[in-house]
Amino acid sequence: QVQLAESGGGLVQAGGSLRLSCASSGRTFSSYAMGWFRQAPGKEREFVAAIGRSGGDTYYADSVKGRFTISRDNAKNTVYLQMNSLKPEDTAVYYCAADNTPVTRTTGYLYDYWGQGTQVTVSS
Repeated sequence: QVQLAESGGGLVQAGGSLRLSCASSGRTFSSYAMGWFRQAPGKEREFVAAIGRSGGDTYYADSVKGRFTISRDNAKNTVYLQMNSLKPEDTAVYYCAADNTPVTRTTGYLYDYWGQGTQVTVSS
């Protein structure tokens, strides 16, 4: 069983930055690919970014490419999402998720464990 806890959300003005963190329980964090997803009010959950087990491969949604950076620290059992140049359309609840697979995937329903989410609100 893996438990995930996101933190770092908040209210920021457009153009600003936030860094989300997702801490994982257990001793098998490095066995999981990790992803960030988000869900805005009235919209479906969407993929944001994913990172492989060792951190060597990363994937991004086109909407955040060049602005967001996903990274992980396996020694700290934590995955991060650095968000720069934030836009009002980035407003959503952001979730981290863990995928017990050697392949880095971008499809949410394939992920095994999910956090509770953290709210990010970008004002114009």
